[in-house]
Amino acid sequence: MNERDSEIMSQALAMSGYVESMDIEDADLVILNTCSIRAKAEQKVMSLLGMLRKVKKSRKGMQICVAGCVAQQEGERLVEKMPHIDLVVGTQNIYNIGDLLEKARVSPGYIAIGMEDEYAIPRFMPNESEDSSKASAERDVPTTFRKFVTIMQGCNNYCAYCVVPYTRGREVSRKVSDIIDEVKAVVASGVKEITLLGQNVNSYGRTNIVTDNGLPYTFSDLLHAVSKIPGVARLRFTTSNPKDLSDELMKCFKDIPNLCPQFHLPVQAGSDAVLKKMNRKYSVEQYLELVDTLRSYCPDIALSTDIIVGFPGETDEDFQGTMEMLERVRYHGSFSFKYSDRPGTRSSDFEDKVPEDVKTTRLIQFQARQDEISLEQNRKYVGQIKEIMIEAITDEGVKGRTSSNHIVHVNEESTAIPGDFIRVEIYHAGQHSLKGKLIQE
Repeated sequence: MNERDSEIMSQALAMSGYVESMDIEDADLVILNTCSIRAKAEQKVMSLLGMLRKVKKSRKGMQICVAGCVAQQEGERLVEKMPHIDLVVGTQNIYNIGDLLEKARVSPGYIAIGMEDEYAIPRFMPNESEDSSKASAERDVPTTFRKFVTIMQGCNNYCAYCVVPYTRGREVSRKVSDIIDEVKAVVASGVKEITLLGQNVNSYGRTNIVTDNGLPYTFSDLLHAVSKIPGVARLRFTTSNPKDLSDELMKCFKDIPNLCPQFHLPVQAGSDAVLKKMNRKYSVEQYLELVDTLRSYCPDIALSTDIIVGFPGETDEDFQGTMEMLERVRYHGSFSFKYSDRPGTRSSDFEDKVPEDVKTTRLIQFQARQDEISLEQNRKYVGQIKEIMIEAITDEGVKGRTSSNHIVHVNEESTAIPGDFIRVEIYHAGQHSLKGKLIQE
């Protein structure tokens, strides 16, 4: 979601005449688009802002902007801590970044974090400046063949540990026609893979009218509609809350040919006691039933998840439940983290905190076993022929990705360029990637 928000601000600024710079010390404008889901990310923001204070002293006219969830969460406190900040932009105000920067020239330290109860995601179409944007320096991936498309924003679930409802607001779904128009536009520019984005895509269409005729419209309906747009070779989505996962949606993995057989389904913990305290609104048994149903519709689906270890009150028995969940589901991969208090969340007031050394030990144990399982799952692909979409040209050959979201390295010369599809035979599996050899057509 933050990556897509950065693209939106980049597009809006391009329309105001800004050009992306590769050197932060030469920039007239630096925007930090922030995440506050975990404490470490927020700490990195504050450290970078401290470094930028020195840069700004030697760079007359430079503007510094903080956007995203930390901006929404901290507001005036950010400017009090870091008075060299020119603009603080909340999550609902990024579409107006150009106008807000002009206001900040007149009034440095300008704050725009207002959050509307009846917020509607603006119609915001791609333009040539976005489509021709350079490759990401971090990922070495051009943006001309794969795009994120926002379909909703905010969350109504109020999990005990999560800041999203406070920093992103309540759930609001984008109009179907705006989504379809954007997908058609980016596909026309050469995009082949679409990822539909939302804090909880399963809830799409439940909180506001998304059709012109006022009729109900579900996320499954949207998947079917987007999948039929000519040129959409691959379709993905993220993220889902298990409590809202319908049979209709799971069946899409069977019925939609270009919907990739890969699903990120955050479980967070494998203990009913912890899940209840987290306010996740599903049980271990219900989650496992969903996994079984998904695999009945799509046996080859690659599942990943999110795990929080050391949630307040988590016992050794609770953690063992999480390890048992890992053994039962055998995720292809997971994002696992130690619990950290986040401002304004209910869990930050819980008193039964788990000691830091215990959290560390549990995280190491979980990640070590996940790495073993990931390798075992990846070895199942050895000997199989897979179609990959090229993402980058490397010194050794090419790097691509399967529909199941596995990175594949091909150490052979090829005339393929990023965005092309090639067939490879997998001959080696690692914990986090595969190796393949070209199949000569």
